[in-house]
Amino acid sequence: MTGDESSPYAEPAGRPSGNVRTVPSLHDRYGSMVLMRLFEEACAAGVRDGDIRGEMHLAIGQEAAAAGMLGSLRDADWVVGTHRSHPAALAKGIDPYPLMAEVFEKRTGICGGKGGHLHLFSRQHRFSTTGIVGSSLPVALGHAYAARLEDEPYVGVGLTGDGGTNTGQFHETLNMAAIWRLPLVIVVENNGYGISVPAAEVVALPGIVGRAHAYGAWGERADGTDVEAVAEVMRRAFDHARSGAGPALVEVICSRYSGHYEGDPDQYRSVELKQQMRLRAPLTIARERLVERDGLTTADLDGTVQALRQRVDDVLARVRADPAPEVSTARTGVFVEAVRG
Repeated sequence: MTGDESSPYAEPAGRPSGNVRTVPSLHDRYGSMVLMRLFEEACAAGVRDGDIRGEMHLAIGQEAAAAGMLGSLRDADWVVGTHRSHPAALAKGIDPYPLMAEVFEKRTGICGGKGGHLHLFSRQHRFSTTGIVGSSLPVALGHAYAARLEDEPYVGVGLTGDGGTNTGQFHETLNMAAIWRLPLVIVVENNGYGISVPAAEVVALPGIVGRAHAYGAWGERADGTDVEAVAEVMRRAFDHARSGAGPALVEVICSRYSGHYEGDPDQYRSVELKQQMRLRAPLTIARERLVERDGLTTADLDGTVQALRQRVDDVLARVRADPAPEVSTARTGVFVEAVRG
C-alpha cells in the first residue's frame, strides 16, 4: 500500500539520499524518547476513548532501542518493523501527524487510513511494518540483497522481539545474510516476554546474541535502559554491516511497562516486578545524566517535555477531527496495475 491518492500525504517517487545523519547529543536523544513516549500515550488515549479499534501494541519503556539508532540510520536505509514500531517510525523521520493519523485510521494518514497500526508503510522514508511475528526479518533481508544488487551503500534493518528469534524466519534470514555477507542489521528488542511467556523459559543457550555467533555473524548486547550505550552498540553494528563484513545483530535488553496489548490484564508479571522495571527507565536515566553530567537544569528539561507535549496534544486534536477514508476509495492504492508490453 503506497498511500491513498486523496491523502495529502500520498508519497512522491524518488530515492532518498544516502547521507549520514548528524550524530545527536544526549539532549537530542532525550527529546526523541520523550516524543516517542508522548506519541504512545496519545495512542493509548485513543484506545480508551474508543477512537481506535482492535489491538494496540505500545512500546512504552522501550524508547531507547529506537532513539539509539539515531545517528546510525541513513535516509536511504530500509527499516522493517513489527507490531510495536511507532518509535522506530519516528526515528526514521516520519512526521508524527500523518503517522498518528494512520494509527487512528484517518484519510490523512501515511496510507490513507487503510493500513492502521499494524500495517504502516512509507516508501518515501523507506519504512514498513508487519504484524506477523518474525516476518519483518526476511523483508529486511530482501532490502539488504537489493542493496548488494544495486551496489548502493544502504542497509536493511529488521526489527523483531525475543519471540521472533524463535521462528524459522529468524534463522533462515541470519544464515542467508551470513553466507552472502549482506548489509543487514537485526535489532532484537528483548523485553523479556513473548506475549505472556518469559523469554528465559523458551530461548535456549547460548541465547539470542549467541545465535548470531553461531552463524558467523557479528552480535552484541546493549543495555536498553541507557540510550547512549544502545547508540554505541548500534554504531558498531551499522558500521560492520556497511563495511561489507556481513550481518550484525543487536540485542537490546529492555522492558515494556504495559501488557502485550492495551487491555491485556498483564497478570503474568507481579506488581513488584513491574515497579522494578520502572526504576531504571531510559527517560529517567537520560534526564539524570543531563543534569549531573551535562549541566542542564530540571527547568530546561521540563521545558523540553512541555513543548513536545503541546506538539503531541495538537497533533492528537487535529487527527481526531480528520475524516475517515471514503468507502469509494477502498480499492485505491491497494493493487498494482499490470504493465502490458
